[in-house]
Amino acid sequence: MISKRMYSIPEKFRKIENLHIVFWLIKDLSWAMLWKPLGIFMIFPTLFFALLITWQTRNVKSELYHNLAVAFWIIANCYWMVVEFLELDDHYRYYSAIPFACGMIFIIIYYLFIRPGEKNQKTIILEVEVPENIAKAANA
Repeated sequence: MISKRMYSIPEKFRKIENLHIVFWLIKDLSWAMLWKPLGIFMIFPTLFFALLITWQTRNVKSELYHNLAVAFWIIANCYWMVVEFLELDDHYRYYSAIPFACGMIFIIIYYLFIRPGEKNQKTIILEVEVPENIAKAANA
């Protein structure tokens, strides 16, 4: 059975997004408070969940491109934090502009080239094959 449905964020994805925000806030609070070990440790779950969210939304272009931009923003942010924590020369901080720019490129590509083609669509439709037993359970 093939069912066409408007995209909505599944509950388990929403929980992952909310958990991602918690990790991101702890990372940035650690940066602001100069809690170096915790800040560096929090890079891993923050980046992992950003990439996981990006992977989970890969089939919806608007979500994919925005989440790619967020992932590159976090990479730039983490790099900048590490540069400050390690007290490296200030010029190293400017290299964070590279992933920031990559994120901006994804946003520009989406809004200049992809979104205009989607603009006439009122909803985003994904075709998903759903086994009969799951479809019945979902509609119950």
